[in-house]
This record gives sequence, structure tokens and C-alpha cells, in this order.
Amino acid sequence: MRMLYVFREAVNNIQRNGLVVLGAVLAVFVSLFLTFGTLIFGEIARVNTLQWSNDVRVIAFLRDDFSNAEALLSEIEQWDEVEEIFFVDKAAAYEEALQMFADDPATRRVFEENPQIAPRSIRVRAVDLSHYEAIEQRLRNSPGVEEVISAGEAVDQIVAIRDGLRVFFWILAAALGVAAVALIANTIHMAIYARREELEIMRLVGAGSWYVRTPFWVEGMIEGLVGAGLAVAVAYGLYDLAVDNLQGGIQFVDLEVSRDFLRKRSVLFLGVGLAVGFVGSSISLAVHRLIRR
Repeated sequence: MRMLYVFREAVNNIQRNGLVVLGAVLAVFVSLFLTFGTLIFGEIARVNTLQWSNDVRVIAFLRDDFSNAEALLSEIEQWDEVEEIFFVDKAAAYEEALQMFADDPATRRVFEENPQIAPRSIRVRAVDLSHYEAIEQRLRNSPGVEEVISAGEAVDQIVAIRDGLRVFFWILAAALGVAAVALIANTIHMAIYARREELEIMRLVGAGSWYVRTPFWVEGMIEGLVGAGLAVAVAYGLYDLAVDNLQGGIQFVDLEVSRDFLRKRSVLFLGVGLAVGFVGSSISLAVHRLIRR
């Protein structure tokens, strides 16, 4: 019976202040929708960064007169920054050059006439994109290395985008979360004000603090949960729509993220909605003189 009373009072409060409640729900919706969308976008960027990093390597070309390539390979394999390493001999380099210059007959003919000009090389993939600069510098100082090339600027841009997205996500989440909490607190404050006479009578006849406060907590949590549910549903739907319509038209970018990621983040955001509602209600209840402890 007590739980029935709590939910009945919460629903009645929502009905009494329909427009204000709608504003609070929309605030939670917009806040969590943008945050959830940013999270999905960040995951897409993370997945593609990992895919790109698998194709980005530092290449060290060896001098033709260097005869200690095996020892150099063994040394590089021990570097903490190195994830993977492999050696390209002259025969493999020649075949690679023929494929690379398939659309450049003049350059291709140079390699065909003198296959030995294709240089041996060591290809190194880093544990993390941020390690490429250190690997490149160490290779330049290694014996037998004639030239070192890497993605350089492109790698720096990928790292900057990845790190920038992390910072942007947390700043956005914090700012929008504060806005949603404030709006729910204002909604509960107005509900308390509308029932101020009734609440005063309840306190005079001996109603306890929990009995008076719990319906307002439940009201705030309902508003937060509804807003979060709408945010998750819309973000999920728009993501599926984007994948269905844009995946084939965007080169070099994979829009797919795992369904497990989406399900877990959806449950998390529903919990965030409940938490936002509870915090907003608690703030309003804490400052309102009619129902202080």
C-alpha cells in the first residue's frame, strides 16, 4: 500500500505540472542524447583508429652493404614500443615496387631493368600510435639504416583526434549533466510549491520526512528514466539509420560498432537517467523549507 501511495503521488505530481515536467524530460533527453551520440562517435573513431594503426608502420630502409640485418631485427624486437616487426628482402621489395608503380610505366621499367635497386627494409608497428616518433628516432640512430619514413603528420593527427574526442566527451557530459539536474530540481521545486499547503498539513499531523519526500524522489527518477529512455531509443535508431544509409558511401571509415557495446552503454545511460533524476530531486528537497529533515 505504501509503494502504491508513493507511485500514485509521483504520477499526480507529474500530471499537475505537465508542461514543466515535459521540459525537464526534454532536457534529460537532449543532454543524454548528445552525450550518447558523442559516445557512439567516439567508439567509431576508436575502432577506426585501431584499424588505421594496423596499417601504419615505420619503415627503415637498409644500406646495401649492411650485412648484420638479423642482429638489428633481434634488437628492435626487444624495444618496449614495438608491437610487430617484419623484414622485407630485395625480392619482396621488388615485387612490392612492381605493384606500387603499376600505373607508372616509366618507374616500373626502371625496377624491371634493375631489380637490385629495390632496397631491403624493416617494417615496425608500434604498441600505440603515440610511440611512432620515438621508434622513428631510434631507427635513425641504428646501424645500417639509410632512411626512415613513417606516416608522421598523419599519425599525429590521428592521436590528436582520439585524445580530443576523449576530452570533448567528458566536458560535454559534465555540462549537460549539470543542466539536466538543474532542470529536474526546478521541476520538483515547483511540485513542492504547488502542494505547499498539503505538505504543511501532513507535517503538522505527524507525517515523517521519508513519507513526505519519497514521492518527489520517485517523480524525479521517473522523469530522468523517461528522458534517458527516449535518448537511448532515438540515438540507437539514428545510428542504425546512419549505418544502413551511409556505410557504403563513406570510404575508409567503418561506422559499425559492436552491438554488445551499444547494449551495455544503453543500460548504463538508463541508470544515469535514474541517477540524474534522484540527484535533481535531492537538491530540491534539501533546500525546500517545507520538507527539510
